[in-house]
Amino acid sequence: MDAPADGSLDRPSLRDLPSVDLVLKTPAARLAAERFGRAAATGAVRAALEEVRRFLLAGQLASLPSPDHVALAAGDALARAARGRLRPVFNLTGTVLHTNLGRALLAEEAVEAATAAMRAAVALEFDLDTGRRGERDDHVRDLLVELTGAEDATVVNNNAAAVLLVLNTLGLGREAIVSRGELIEIGGAFRMPDIMARAGVKLVEVGTTNRTHPKDYAGVLSSETGLVLKVHTSNYRIEGFTSEVGARELAEIAGERGVPLVNDLGSGTLVDLSRLGLAHEPTVREAVTEGADIVTFSGDKLLGGPQTGFIVGRADLIARINRNPMKRALRVDKIRLAALEATLRLYRDPERLAQRLPTLRLLTRTREELAALGAALAGPVAQVLGADFSVEVADCASQIGSGALPLETLPSAALAIRPAGGASGGLLNGLAAALRALPVPVIGRIAEGALLLDLRCLEDPDGFLASLGALGTAP
Repeated sequence: MDAPADGSLDRPSLRDLPSVDLVLKTPAARLAAERFGRAAATGAVRAALEEVRRFLLAGQLASLPSPDHVALAAGDALARAARGRLRPVFNLTGTVLHTNLGRALLAEEAVEAATAAMRAAVALEFDLDTGRRGERDDHVRDLLVELTGAEDATVVNNNAAAVLLVLNTLGLGREAIVSRGELIEIGGAFRMPDIMARAGVKLVEVGTTNRTHPKDYAGVLSSETGLVLKVHTSNYRIEGFTSEVGARELAEIAGERGVPLVNDLGSGTLVDLSRLGLAHEPTVREAVTEGADIVTFSGDKLLGGPQTGFIVGRADLIARINRNPMKRALRVDKIRLAALEATLRLYRDPERLAQRLPTLRLLTRTREELAALGAALAGPVAQVLGADFSVEVADCASQIGSGALPLETLPSAALAIRPAGGASGGLLNGLAAALRALPVPVIGRIAEGALLLDLRCLEDPDGFLASLGALGTAP
C-alpha cells in the first residue's frame, strides 16, 4: 500500500509516549524527587506527558521528546511553582512609597530586629522585671511618647484600623462631626463615611466641599456628639476658593463643649521634611501641640517602618481605646513590633536619620546623583537589549507615593528605552512584560513613547544588571 500523501505514517503515535515510570527513572526526575518529593515529581511528570499528548493529538509534534526532556520540563515546572509569590522586585516606577510594591523599605536595624524575633522566643507580653504578664505595646509606648510629645500611645496593624478603633471607642452610637471637604477615599475603596458607619457612629457633615467655617462646627455640637474628626487630605488638594478650620482653632471649639478632637494625619511624619529639602508635611508633634486629643497616623509610609497604625494622645482616652475588645483583633505581632521599635529608635539620632532610614534616603537623592548612575548603566543596558531598542538618560519626576504630598514631585533621572525603529506600543509592552518575568522582576512605567526606568529607588545596580542579563532566558 502506498504511503499517504500527507506523511501521516511518519508521525509519532500515542503508543510511543514514554511511561511515567520510565521518565521517573531518569537522573533529572530523580533529582526533582529529591528536591520536591516523589509525589510532586510524579504529578509534574504526568502533567508534562499530558501536555505532550495534547500537542500530539493536535498534530503539532513532528517527533516525541525523550524521557530526559520530559523529566527536565517537569523539574522546571516544579521549580517555577516553588518560587514564592511575594517576590522581591526592582522598583523603578519613580514612586518611592508604592502601595502595590510594599511601601517603605525597612532599615537594616529593623530587619535584624525582626529576624531575631522570628528565630527565638521573645518577651512579647512578659515583664522581665516582675516575672508577670506584660503589655506588648510597652515595647514602643515610651518611644512614641518621647517622639510625639503625647501623653500616651498605642499601636494597631494599620492606620485604617487605628481610625476604626478610635471611632468605635469614642463615638459608638453617637455623632462624629467632619467637614465635607475631608470625607476622603483612599486606595482599595476605603471611604471615610463607610468606615464611620462600620464603627457605629453617625456621620454629621458640615460645611461644603471647598469651604468650612468655625460656625459650621459650633452649630452642630450637641449632647449627642461623640467626637470631632479632622482628616488630613494627604492624597489630594482642593485649591481656589477654599477655607478650612485649622486644628488649633478646631481643638478650642471642641474643647469648649468637652468633645474630643481626633486628627487623622494619614501618612504622618515624625520629622519636619522641609529640613531635608522636601515640602513640609504636618508632623505628629505639631498635631499634638495644636491641641488634638487623639492623633492617628501610619507607620509604613513617611515614617519608614513596617505596616502599623499609631494612636497617640490623652492618656485617659488611650486607656479607653485599649479596653475596647476590638483592640485584640487589630494588634501587632512580635515581628512587626520588633521592626517598629528598631525604626523608632533611629529617630533619636536625627542627624543620621536620612542615611539610615531607606525612605528618607531615597527621597533625598539628588537628580545629579541619579543622572550619574544612569550614565553608568545606559551602555550595559543597551548592550543587553540589542539593536531593537535605544537607551538614553532622561530627566523625569519621581513622587513620594501612598498619598503623601500628592502635588510634590522630586527631580530624578531615568533610563528611557525606546524602539529603535520609532514608536511602537507593542514592543514597549512586550519589553515591560519581559522585564517583569526576570528572576528579580524590573518594574518601570511607560510614558511619552518610552519605557522609563526611574533610578531613584535603585541602590543595587550590579544586581539590576545581573537580573537584566537573564532577559533572553526568562520564562
